[in-house]
Parts: sequence; C-alpha cells; structure tokens
Amino acid sequence: MSEDNGAGDKVELGMAHGRFQIFHRDHLRYILAAKQRCRRLLVGITSPDPAEAPLERTAPHRKEPAANPLTYYERMTMISSCLYAEGLGGHEFDIVPFPIESPGELANYAPLDAVHFLTIHDAWGEEKTARLRGLGYRTEILWRSAHKEISGTRIRAAMAAGEGWEHLVPVATRDFLVAHRIPARVARRTTAAR
Repeated sequence: MSEDNGAGDKVELGMAHGRFQIFHRDHLRYILAAKQRCRRLLVGITSPDPAEAPLERTAPHRKEPAANPLTYYERMTMISSCLYAEGLGGHEFDIVPFPIESPGELANYAPLDAVHFLTIHDAWGEEKTARLRGLGYRTEILWRSAHKEISGTRIRAAMAAGEGWEHLVPVATRDFLVAHRIPARVARRTTAAR
C-alpha cells in the first residue's frame, strides 16, 4: 500500500475508477496518469446500477437520479471513445463495472493484484481509499487537492441551465453527449428533481 505519487516502475495491471457521470477533462487527466503507471489499465465504472447502490454517508448525492443521467453502457462507450481518441489501443485498457458501494462484490470485478490509482479531493476519496486498503488492494495516490477543478455536478448544472459546458469535456465526450441528446436528458431530470 503506497502513497508515493507516481514514482517507480510501471506495474503490470492498474485500476482507476469513478462514476463518470459526465466524463470530463479532469477524469481524462486522471485516467491517462494512471495509464502511465501501468502496462494495462482497468477503468472501473462505479455505481454501474445507481438504483441498486446503497446510500454513501460521505457522498449522498451519488444516489440521486439527477446525478446519474447516463447508463453504464453509455459511460462505457463515452470513456472508450475518449481513450481511443487519445491514441490508446484496445490492448491497453478494459472498462468494467466496479460497484465500490458494495465492497463484498469487488473481487468479482477487480483482480487482487491490480494496483488502484486514486485521486483524493474530499471525504469520499478518503473513504474509497480506506475501503480498498481494508479489502487488501494495493493503492497509490496520484494526487490530492482541496477541491475539484471540474466536476460532473458543475457540468450537469450548466446543461440544466442551458449554459456552456462543452469546454469542460474532451471532444469525444462532447460528440457523444450531443449525438445522444444527453444535455436535454440532464435538463429534464434536473427539472423533475426540483
């Protein structure tokens, strides 16, 4: 269990994860930083079925329908498109469900020999790290910061308000979201939640 901020040789198998309820530029930076630390990267999509995920004490908003506009399949497709656009080949990564909210199920999705690369911005990041370490997974903190520069919450709020959001996401994310009318879906869900 290290916290060396990226020093050292590449590991064989790494893992990075997030809800990715909208995959944005900082998510991409995180995924690419994790990929630099390993030969093969598993990208875990947390809350693969948000309706089934238990409420997280340190991040209760994760359960709200308005905070989960995309399906697992949509998130997987969006992330794959972004990674291919960055020049990664299919032999370099896989995308898998990663129900961090149900720790007893994680062994079905993440090999124990994978090193989990994390970024920590808040209590939820600390909780995820402690949870993974408690299950025997190796972790490496890529970076810590007091706040997120970009967040899915910010992007969804901009979509709901009809404001610009496109500059916050990779081009492949923008193209996917526009092609599938996701901004309109986000606006409807936000309105319904009020």
